[in-house]
This record gives sequence, C-alpha cells and structure tokens, in this order.
Amino acid sequence: MSRSRIVIVGAGFAGYQAARSLSRTVRKHAEIVLLNPTDYFLYLPLLPQVAAGILEPRRVTVSLTGTLPQARLVLGEADGVDLDARRVHYTDPEGNTADLGYDTLILCVGSVSRLLPIPGIAEHARGFRGLPEALYLRDHIVRQLELAAHTEDEDERRARSTFVVVGAGYTGTEVAAHGTLFADAVTRRTRGRRVTPRWMLLDIAPRVLPELDERLSRTADAVLRRRGVDVRTGTSVKEARRGGVLLDDGESVDTRSLIWCVGVRPDPLVADMGLPTERGRLVVDRYLNVPGHPEVFACGDAAAVPDLTKPGEFTPMTAQHAWRQGKTAARNVAAHHGLGERRPYEHHDRGFAVDLGGVQGAANPFHVPLSGPLAGAVTRGYHLLAMPGNRIRVAADWLLEAALPRQAVQLGMVRSGSVPLDTASPELARTPRS
Repeated sequence: MSRSRIVIVGAGFAGYQAARSLSRTVRKHAEIVLLNPTDYFLYLPLLPQVAAGILEPRRVTVSLTGTLPQARLVLGEADGVDLDARRVHYTDPEGNTADLGYDTLILCVGSVSRLLPIPGIAEHARGFRGLPEALYLRDHIVRQLELAAHTEDEDERRARSTFVVVGAGYTGTEVAAHGTLFADAVTRRTRGRRVTPRWMLLDIAPRVLPELDERLSRTADAVLRRRGVDVRTGTSVKEARRGGVLLDDGESVDTRSLIWCVGVRPDPLVADMGLPTERGRLVVDRYLNVPGHPEVFACGDAAAVPDLTKPGEFTPMTAQHAWRQGKTAARNVAAHHGLGERRPYEHHDRGFAVDLGGVQGAANPFHVPLSGPLAGAVTRGYHLLAMPGNRIRVAADWLLEAALPRQAVQLGMVRSGSVPLDTASPELARTPRS
C-alpha cells in the first residue's frame, strides 16, 4: 500500500517551517513533497543588507535539499489547484507544465508587492520582495551614482543621485536606512564630479513604521533624518514618469530610482481557487484548515488566520506569524493523519526589531523599547537565532563589513526588465521580451 502524500506549496517562512516540522513527525507515514520555484528558502528580513552590499546573496538563502532531506523538492510555480481532483498544476523552470497529486495540501504561497491604481507605477517602479530585486537595486544604485559623477548636466546629475522609496513600513524604512549609507560609501570612492546622494522616504501614514510603538517610530525617524533622508509623511506618489515622479502635494521630483515598498498582497493563486477570501487572503479556521475541505490547510501571508488574541481580527502578514503558523499547520496535518492532536493557532506578539544600518536599530523585545547600538545588537542577534542556516557566514560578513570598505561594483546580472513590479513570482528574474 502506497503512502499518502502531503504537498506543501511554497517555501517561504510558513512553508519551510511546515516542511521542517513534518519531516520530524510524519516522514515514516507520509511522503512530503515541497513545490517551490527555487531550491532555497529566502530569509527576507536581511534582504536590505544584500541591496546595500553588506551580505552576499547566498548568505540569506538556505538550501531546501540540504536542510530538508526528508522532503522531496519539486521545482515549479504553482498556477492552479483542482480541489475536486486533488491536484496542483505547475510550470517547471523550463516552461513545461505538469500536475502533482496530493492527499493533503498546505498552501503557503506567500505574497507579492501590493499595487495601487497610480499611473506609471507598474512601468517605472521596482519592488523589493525577492533576491533578483535586491541584486538589481544594488547594481542600480552603483550605476546611477557612477553615471551622475561623469555627466556635465547638473539636472541629470541631481536626478540620477535621487532615490525615492515609497512606503515607510519595515521594508521601506530599512531600505532607506541602509541605502543612504551604501550610497555615501559609493560616492566617497567614485572619481569625477562631486555627487551628493539624496534619499526620500514617502508614506501616506502620519509617521514612519506606523505599525510599531510610537517611541520606536520616533527613533527610526531621527536616525533617518540625521543621515540626510528626506522623510515625508502624509505624502505619496500621484504619478510615476520615465524621468521622475509627481507627488500628491504637486511637487515634481526628477529621479531614475523609484523603489516600491508600500506593502504586500496575497499571491494571485489564492483568488483563482474560487474559495472564500478576506481581503484577498484564503479564509481558514483557527486550526488553519480551509472550511469544507478537511484535506486543505493554508498559512502565512496567503491565509486569513483568526487572531485568537484579538477576537474578530486576523493575524497580520508578518514573518513572525508565518513562521509559527507553519509549525502549527504541520502539527494539525500530522493530526489529520492520525498522529497527535490538533491545536489552534495562537501567538502573542513578542515585539519587533528593525535594523537601521551601521550600529543603529529600533527594537522592543518583549515590549521593552530599545534604540541605538543596543537595539542594533539585539536586532542582529535575533536574526542570527531566527535563521535556519548560514549563521557563521552572516556573522563573518558583518565583521568584514565593520572592518573593511564595502565592495561596490556592478555585476550586471539582473536587468530592469527582469524584475517587473507586477509579478506573481518576485523570487524569479524574468527574461525580458524582445
């Protein structure tokens, strides 16, 4: 008699943790199959450090086959689920289509950049959700500053050295904080006309990091302003153009760099399943089970999980929740297969940490507000503990960054057309159409 098959779609925080937990509990009773477009788990919180030249790309990736030997990896992008036939349709890296049957399904497809109906955004902005986008941004910053240093046109120099980040949440704040340090390091070693990088951070919210305690928000705001970042709250983009952006207050800013960090939306696969959703997220019960489909579970950014600590609300789309939901989903899937008892998902917020570059940070571990070097140390310590691999290599890169100047060269591996903002798979670089 063949073993039943558990298929996990997506290897982000939720999917990776689900696969790792199931590998310990049900590997002798069921086949575990992980469907993912890449062969690595991406530790997203450290992505700004890749764009800023602090960490090498492989440091923030963890091999799926190397760390999940009990799970079978299938490379492919899921593009449909047949709930009646219990099959997942996918496309492999070479463009071939195939089906993957399942007895139990865990959907952890994650999220993509959230778009707003603003003219020109899809064409001229670049997101920050995957490794290709981080590599593109690193090259782009270096390229723009080098071109700015060698042009005689003052207007062009100013435009090329202006970087506009939209969205002052975790990602946007860290991108601006690290980006300004990186840009300053590049210009110090670039020969030619003097270039003064200008960074702008925009958000329609009344303050940066609006989801955090106001004291932490003030800390981050002060650090950014000390570095010269033009922080503008209550402000956003009205229109994006080829050579700049028009702000909603009427000001026009010439720039070649529009970095879109306004938030995320669930993977489009969720909407195509024909199941009830809540703001685009798949509705599940407290056990992460899809109502009416006892064989289907969902967690992470793609699932609207009831927040038992705040009745009537859903858990926010954060890595902290996704990581723990993956573990709960694994436990409940094991219970579905007769191993153990299921448990509802419940997690009390333990605080957050924001890396502001250099030795600066803003953190509130267990709701104790910290700032400055202490917060920076706590933030990096937290990331080292949370990472499932590469800890020594990450720590070594941090030590080298503190002792040596950063390497600022263009590798040219990811072009602008390879990282469109409107994509369902930011983890993959696209081949530009001719």
